[in-house]
Amino acid sequence: EGNPYTWWVGNANEKHYYWGGSGPGIQKCACGIERNCTDPKYYCNCDADYKQWRKDTGMLSYKEHLPVSQVVVGDVDRPGSEAKISVGPVRCQGDRNYWNAASFVTSSSYLHFSTFQGETSADISFYFKTSASDGVFLENLGNTDFIKLELKSATEVSFSFDVGNGPVEIVVRSSNQLNDDQWHRVNAERNVKQASLQVDQLPVEVRKAPTEGHTRLELYSQLYVGAAGGQRGFLGCIRSLRMNGVTLDLEERAKVTPGVKPGCSGHCTSYGMYCANGGKCVEKYNGYSCDCSKTAYDGPFCIKDVGAFFEEGMWLRYNFHSPGTSMKDLVSRTLLSSTDPETTVPDLNLNKEELSFSFSTTKSPCVLLYISSYTQDFMAVLVKPSGNLQIRYSLGGTKEPFNIDVDHRNMANGQPHTVNITRNGRDIVLQLDHYPPTSYSLPTASDIQFNSPKALFLGKVIEIGKIDQDIYKYNTPGFTGCLSRVQFNQIAPLKAALRPTNASSHVHIQGELVESNCGASPLTIPPMSAATDPWHLDSASADFPYNGQAIGDGVNRNSAIIGGVIAVVIFTILCTLVFLIRYMFRHKGTYHTNEAKGAESAESADAAIMNNDPNFTETIDESKKEWLI
Repeated sequence: EGNPYTWWVGNANEKHYYWGGSGPGIQKCACGIERNCTDPKYYCNCDADYKQWRKDTGMLSYKEHLPVSQVVVGDVDRPGSEAKISVGPVRCQGDRNYWNAASFVTSSSYLHFSTFQGETSADISFYFKTSASDGVFLENLGNTDFIKLELKSATEVSFSFDVGNGPVEIVVRSSNQLNDDQWHRVNAERNVKQASLQVDQLPVEVRKAPTEGHTRLELYSQLYVGAAGGQRGFLGCIRSLRMNGVTLDLEERAKVTPGVKPGCSGHCTSYGMYCANGGKCVEKYNGYSCDCSKTAYDGPFCIKDVGAFFEEGMWLRYNFHSPGTSMKDLVSRTLLSSTDPETTVPDLNLNKEELSFSFSTTKSPCVLLYISSYTQDFMAVLVKPSGNLQIRYSLGGTKEPFNIDVDHRNMANGQPHTVNITRNGRDIVLQLDHYPPTSYSLPTASDIQFNSPKALFLGKVIEIGKIDQDIYKYNTPGFTGCLSRVQFNQIAPLKAALRPTNASSHVHIQGELVESNCGASPLTIPPMSAATDPWHLDSASADFPYNGQAIGDGVNRNSAIIGGVIAVVIFTILCTLVFLIRYMFRHKGTYHTNEAKGAESAESADAAIMNNDPNFTETIDESKKEWLI
């Protein structure tokens, strides 16, 4: 919960909050995963704040994030608080053919290779996963000799061969289902003395070779991986197939073979959770990737904000329909509820919307976002002259628009803020920053359909026809500041403008749009000064988005406010006393000159504020130390 004081920067210049022994997206150290941290309330040993040195250690093994280019450590300005960092070398190991794989999509599918040369010895290993209950993995035939590996049932794997002494079969039986669509490893060996078969970590089944008879395996046909000789072939995925130390290139052969596809699906089952913010996990033969095309984010895991800085008078319009689309076409096609928003056009009757974005500005009033229509319906998000936020809905049925006023906060304070608005019929849910969501309802007389949405505007409204009077007043001179990760249903207008896509033709921009993430990473309280901010870096080499967030609870903030008020009252009383004393002595005709000797008996306003600032409330034992590796 919250934003850590410590992180590391990886390959794509992105910050990561997980540590050795943990994984991407998990804000924990190894002890947090294993649930054996020094203090069970925390997920890292170094968070315990004990007097003794504590350490967190482990391997960072997610290679897409490596190597580590920077480590940033905060929260070390307190007395007795220390940290030690050690980053070990990058170590590369493993088989580059480990993920060389093929998917068999029909029971008659197979791949063929040259004859297996295993006259006196055979060493075969591979991984498989399937949901089928049986199927042949591979087979190679001779005149009478053969060698075959197959899944006999959902719990049995068979290794059979004949070197001229008659068929021999070894079967490994598992107590668990092997057709559970999970990876299982098979290792089969044969030499002149014995043959063996092992599946996963189950006990090895061994069969001694006869003391007399044939020992050479004589094969003539091609090696078939999958269906062979009219038998039911394997349905599923095989990878890392090695025969006598040679890895067969399943992927390359699968590219030119009908019924077989290169690569394997299934990575998204285990790692799809790392595709954030609505990103779609896409299977790849050697892993997975995240498709961020239908989100307002970018980057390998759809977590990089896409935003821009708007100068005064600048605006962006996103047309929901393609240029040249007629109203007749609009009636017959849909956009906002479509699975492919880049190639279709708006639904004439929206019963629900999802809108999210972040912004920062110091100017008010202004129009942040406006959605127009071919009717009189509209939706707007405004900053009023007071700096408060207002959401305005006009869906018909009422004389005046329905307004949601957020009066408890000044949103034009230069800090980034997030806005999330969800409407489903008459129900509206609004969430600002990290505060709890608030629910509202449209009036009973109001329509609940947003009819014929036409365009989405950012920064300013340039629209033909009648515009709400207040919006017209707020429209000048226009929004100045930053907008980021703007998304309306499945449409990301800023991303469409900054990233060339099929939707870029829908965008029109007035002015120069400069990409910036200055509107991202919402704060909930004012940022600390550089002198007291443990995230502050003197080095100019730190090249990553500003994401500082002062951490403090409501109690400490209230204490700071009360302390400041008390200091102001005391200062006012002292000034009043000085004025009265000077007045009394002047009235008597006597003048006294007294130079200030200090204020030993009274605290200054700055001291009062410092004593009540949440950043200075914690007293630390001099011997407290932290060790983070």
